[in-house]
Amino acid sequence: MDRKDTALEAVLEQLIEHGPGEIASVFARAFELAMQIERERFLGASHYERTPERHGYANGYKPKRIDTPAGTVSVQVPKTAGHGEEPFYPQSLERGRRSVRSVMLAVAEMYVKGVSTRDAEAVMREFGIESLSSSQVSRAAKLLDDELEAWRNRSLGQVKWHCQVDGVMEGR
Repeated sequence: MDRKDTALEAVLEQLIEHGPGEIASVFARAFELAMQIERERFLGASHYERTPERHGYANGYKPKRIDTPAGTVSVQVPKTAGHGEEPFYPQSLERGRRSVRSVMLAVAEMYVKGVSTRDAEAVMREFGIESLSSSQVSRAAKLLDDELEAWRNRSLGQVKWHCQVDGVMEGR
């Protein structure tokens, strides 16, 4: 059994032992395994493997908290070094984005309904999203404001007006 199979089996054992109550931590471990696989593909070699195709090497991990529908989880993001200019960043993480789409939609809905940023933060905590700050809510609101402004100022094209007077069409 190779290292990946052992890691996957450990993740599944955690799910068997704890059931859906621990889904957030099971997700975090599975996510970490996926990012490790991404790093190996990026480097062109498995952990400790030496091949001519290898470019760069694994360089530890950095902690990151991410928001998921199961709550906020902490994961160890793999790092690399020695591979030139091309940076490694797991595709499974969207660069610079800390919230999943469903969280942002919930924040947007609260904004539209007039919920204050502090209240939105409190609501997100109720759902297990610990890292949503007032400034993130404000940024989400600004994005919505920008979208609404663009929609309001969109070009409507040339409008043709038609009116009917005494059964005769005019204005064409």
